Amino acid sequence: MSDRQTELTQRAAELAEELAEAAVRAGRAAEDVSLVAVSKLHPASDIRALAEWGQTDFGENYVQEAMAKQEELADLAVNWHFIGGLQSNKAKFVAGNFGLVHSVDSRKLAQALHKKAESLGVVQDILIQVNIAGESQKSGITVENLPQLAEEVREMDHVRLVGLMTMPPFFNDPERARPVFARLRELKEALEGRLGAALPHLSMGMTGDFVPAVEEGATLVRVGTRIFGARPPR
Repeated sequence: MSDRQTELTQRAAELAEELAEAAVRAGRAAEDVSLVAVSKLHPASDIRALAEWGQTDFGENYVQEAMAKQEELADLAVNWHFIGGLQSNKAKFVAGNFGLVHSVDSRKLAQALHKKAESLGVVQDILIQVNIAGESQKSGITVENLPQLAEEVREMDHVRLVGLMTMPPFFNDPERARPVFARLRELKEALEGRLGAALPHLSMGMTGDFVPAVEEGATLVRVGTRIFGARPPR
């Protein structure tokens, strides 16, 4: 095992243990929380090293970079997550190539994913990204417009809504993000009642705030820096 693989797997193992402990503290099963290793801007060799160790879920932000990695790593049985902002004109490259798209925030984008998925004869799983704090620099639909978008997505046969995603404001104290995570859980529960369908996933929590996210119900935690170290410049 190379020094880099040892470093990556040790970090991932420590993180997995912390995620499991947070879940148990919240009265949940450790297996209810999945780690999405955010591999954007890191080489395919890092992904291969972690996949050989047992990491299965990887998150990418940039379409062209992600597709190049998918081609290079086609022999690996991993789950690809698209977690970055996505323009509708690039949806055709994402639908069918990612197990889950975390960042749907408009009907236009959902329709673009639906159209491509329909042409491929597949159903694309998606999350709706909610901008709970109303930050102008971040993507995500408003809380007020979430129910309408969810209803519209439910009418599309080739996209399947499976939950919600959010990115809270940056806080030095991770506890300050807890109300945002709790609010997303409440929104999910309200939508489940409205739609009459289960929404199994809450994608929330990153390197600095994953503990309160898990304690508030996260099922998917997106962590990059803690595993891979500082990202190289793009």
